[in-house]
Amino acid sequence: MTHQRIICKSEELLEKGNGVRFDLPEIGERMTAFAVRFNGVAYAYINQCAHMPVELDWNLGDFFTRERDFLICATHGAYYEPHTGRCVMGPCQGKRLRPLVVNEQNGVISITLDKS
Repeated sequence: MTHQRIICKSEELLEKGNGVRFDLPEIGERMTAFAVRFNGVAYAYINQCAHMPVELDWNLGDFFTRERDFLICATHGAYYEPHTGRCVMGPCQGKRLRPLVVNEQNGVISITLDKS
């Protein structure tokens, strides 16, 4: 069984801007996730570095590198492709962020979760 969960309005997710963080108790206690927009498309990931289980952002919502071309783990400096979540540089090279299924319709961004 699947469950749609609204994250934010489309207009709140700016191109290569700060991400929108949200709690994800369906996955685990104190688990968070985030959504970002890259090249016009919304993506969402579990907010956990593929190297060690720490959140990527030191400053809330600040997921992009200074150049705004990669997502970065503020703790380990790992670089992730925003559109795939694949680590291209850092201690977890070749691993990936855990993606969430994103839907964007009628000015709203939501995720789809499987409910077992």
